[in-house]
Amino acid sequence: MEELKNNYKLIPGWGIDADPKDKPNYPIKKWTGDDHKRINWERPTLQQSSVEVLHSNERPSKSAVYGTVLPPAGLSGQIRRYAFRFSEDKYAHWLPLLLADRVNMVEGLIQDFASSKIPNIWKERGFAADWKYDRSGMIRRMAGVACAALVVYAMLKSKKRK
Repeated sequence: MEELKNNYKLIPGWGIDADPKDKPNYPIKKWTGDDHKRINWERPTLQQSSVEVLHSNERPSKSAVYGTVLPPAGLSGQIRRYAFRFSEDKYAHWLPLLLADRVNMVEGLIQDFASSKIPNIWKERGFAADWKYDRSGMIRRMAGVACAALVVYAMLKSKKRK
């Protein structure tokens, strides 16, 4: 093992891309002097954040660039903060993030109504595009929703009779 640490050439596959003729794009590639300077790449300065940015607990720091338009806030923000306590390979990370997205949608609707704005659900949910490009699929989905609503209505109606 000590021998491998001192001589990388003994490691199978080491330096496999050192010869430019072994690269799949060799005949097409236009080589410049900068092609091998990427070995000495330096990390760019980190973006300064003015809001809370959640990042994986598997990373030592934030990415160099990230979005700050919608910082975590409200109940959905609390759920997201909880989710980022867990590793990305756990359901405890991804399932709360899915829930936070749904909660954030409801928070947005409440915020719209609070500011006297009525959301255009037909457009925002993409029904206009579905109607234009996938009419038969949309009709099938709407028929399924109507059937499910009828079943729920019938079940509720039968419980009231008893």
